[in-house]
Amino acid sequence: MFVDYYKILEIEKNSTQQEIKTAFRKQAIKWHPDKNPNIDVNEKMQLINEAYLILKDEEARYHYDIEYTKFYDFYNSRKEQKSGSDFSKKEKQKVYEEYNFEDETLKKWMQNAKKQAIDLARQTIREMGELSLKATKEAGSKMLETFIYYAIAGIIIMLLLKACN
Repeated sequence: MFVDYYKILEIEKNSTQQEIKTAFRKQAIKWHPDKNPNIDVNEKMQLINEAYLILKDEEARYHYDIEYTKFYDFYNSRKEQKSGSDFSKKEKQKVYEEYNFEDETLKKWMQNAKKQAIDLARQTIREMGELSLKATKEAGSKMLETFIYYAIAGIIIMLLLKACN
């Protein structure tokens, strides 16, 4: 299955390394779980990380660009076979799934990037959970501390009021 990393990062094929890095950061922030609490963004974050891992590496990107051109030749030939009728989203997805890589090395690099991206997403989720737990414990501790101060202050005020009467 072909994955369009340029489309994922919302950049052009001729983008510079700096533009790739900037686009990666932009997409990572846009799809971060904290910004999308009601959406499962795990798969999207994995694809963003995977795209960045391939496109930031000059050699991997070189091989990817060759395969990218071959894929779009394949894609356009399939689209032309439809001759005039609409090319549905389902048909587009089928073309992505049917495409067979010619570059086996790139295919392995992409599989490795996918594994690394999954590990990175898991690590991010784990770290977020740990931070959330830590923040909850600290908030609870501060609340207990505040409650104790108010309780002590209340007792002192009651004792002063009794002493005045």
